[in-house]
Amino acid sequence: IEDAETNQPKSAMEREVSAAFGRGDPGEIMSSAFKLKVTREDIHTLMDLQWLNDEIINFYMCLLVERNKKEGYPAVHAFSTFFYPKLISGGYNAVRRWTRDVDLFKKDLIFVPIHLRHHWTLVVSQTGFFFRIGWGEKTSKKSHLGFGEIPQQENGSDCGVFLCKYADYISRDKPITFTQDDMPYFRKKMVWEIIHQQLL
Repeated sequence: IEDAETNQPKSAMEREVSAAFGRGDPGEIMSSAFKLKVTREDIHTLMDLQWLNDEIINFYMCLLVERNKKEGYPAVHAFSTFFYPKLISGGYNAVRRWTRDVDLFKKDLIFVPIHLRHHWTLVVSQTGFFFRIGWGEKTSKKSHLGFGEIPQQENGSDCGVFLCKYADYISRDKPITFTQDDMPYFRKKMVWEIIHQQLL
């Protein structure tokens, strides 16, 4: 198979991404793990200039958590995109059971992806500090996450990809060096990672 623009052979990865972006049953399950399912319709939100949906963000966050169980990575917990709306609408009692199987204070990093009408944003907490404050517990622990200058989104559609890549780089303790120009590549890479259920 050749790329129509360059007449060069396509890599296996590019062929898989093209197939995932191709026509087919929108409800076809392209990946299933973490008690989550990603359909072809969900994968299509990773096409250029589309807004990522909850399913893509949640699946990617689970991939980060899974990868970071390996030795040498910070311990990570990522809340679902549905956590924040539930917290806002119902308060602490509405979400307190969400962490019954996880000790947040044993995690190095906690991610809370938030959808604000037409924009995705990411709350990053170190060593449970955000939740100690939120739950009203007394603590003298101070937390400072210094990311310096971080890359800025330059369009109205890539906020979800930025969110995922911020979380990816932070959870690997890597400098956040990517730019808006990397978004098309990141989108395709995320398709492959979600289908194969592993991060590159």
